[in-house]
Amino acid sequence: MRWDDLVKNHRPIKALLTLALVVWILRTGLNSQVYSGAMGPFFSFMLASFVVIHLRLRPQWVDAGWIVLIAVLLAAMDFHLFHYPPGVMPFVSLSGLSSFGIIGIRSIWNRERKLLLYAWAPAAIYVVTNPLIDRMHEWTFRLHPKTLDLFLLSFDSSLHVQLAFLFGQYYARIAWFHVSARLAYEAVVIPMALVYAGRLVRFKEGAFPSCLAFLLAGPVGFLFYNLYPACGLVFRQAFPFHPLSIATVSRLSLVAAAFPGRRNAMPSLHLTWTLLAWWYSKGLSPTERLVAFAFLGLNVLATLGTGEHWFADLVVAFPYALMIQAACAYPVPWGDQVRKTALFLGLGATLGWVAMLRYATALFWTSPIVPWTLAAGTIALVLIQQARLNGLERRPAHL
Repeated sequence: MRWDDLVKNHRPIKALLTLALVVWILRTGLNSQVYSGAMGPFFSFMLASFVVIHLRLRPQWVDAGWIVLIAVLLAAMDFHLFHYPPGVMPFVSLSGLSSFGIIGIRSIWNRERKLLLYAWAPAAIYVVTNPLIDRMHEWTFRLHPKTLDLFLLSFDSSLHVQLAFLFGQYYARIAWFHVSARLAYEAVVIPMALVYAGRLVRFKEGAFPSCLAFLLAGPVGFLFYNLYPACGLVFRQAFPFHPLSIATVSRLSLVAAAFPGRRNAMPSLHLTWTLLAWWYSKGLSPTERLVAFAFLGLNVLATLGTGEHWFADLVVAFPYALMIQAACAYPVPWGDQVRKTALFLGLGATLGWVAMLRYATALFWTSPIVPWTLAAGTIALVLIQQARLNGLERRPAHL
């Protein structure tokens, strides 16, 4: 039975679904563990992304007022009844949670329920699966007590410009650079939400491949975290002002070594998501494109400046993002040569880089021209093929 058939003429069922959703919103908004997670910026911005989608689809003062009112009521109960510590980020999270509830209720009662469900379903997936993220990181850490970061250090140093340390110094010295880049890094879900909502408004069902790509990039990324475990710059006490010399790194014994931290560096999912947002923003308004591009640029700076990633992680993010987009471009037939080329180029280049960074480090040290050429060539090929793929995707006109 279809959702429309289930709720169209069944007011008791609609009322029951509404009550269940309201109870869930209350239990979630007043839960101590959820509130604790809401203190962190990434989770808060993830929930806030629901507000972006909501107000892009329904830019109405009434909806904005309801979002604020419900968030204030939840915050008052959290602060005064349960004595949770007050803060700005929890209120941001509660605003997203209230938006999530409003969209859900409107999808039950509103005639535009199909469009609203397209907005609500991805949000529901984010909310349900988010608690699994920390657990998956724990599993990856247990499976890989040692990382391959020394191999990535070797590649970055073979460029004869240690980009992470260079950007890290600017990041540490320039306050506006630090704040803006870090904000873009933590709020990486915002451009994804903005682009997805913009595509919903303009392309209707044509937006769903972008949503699928944003959702799929994360779990597939965990497969590569296990294939090439790395946690970013490992000599934290030396970062960013005291890098090892190029000569010293060239003589390092490259072995897997135990370093603390999440094994989530290779490839950079932050760059992957912002690349996808920029690619999928084609055809949207200049403002939406500008926001997507700004987040892309700032995430390049932040991934290096914070020491969270090596330059190699960013290079591999390009073919990885192409692979994800091609895999999710279901409006284009599997037999289409452009889609197949994009998929196999993305997959092949991603696996090729993983193999080279593990087993061909000596090749990079033959001359700085070699790693620079390989990196630039990979990015150029990806961008050319992505442009071809982007021109093929069909965008249905009506929901």
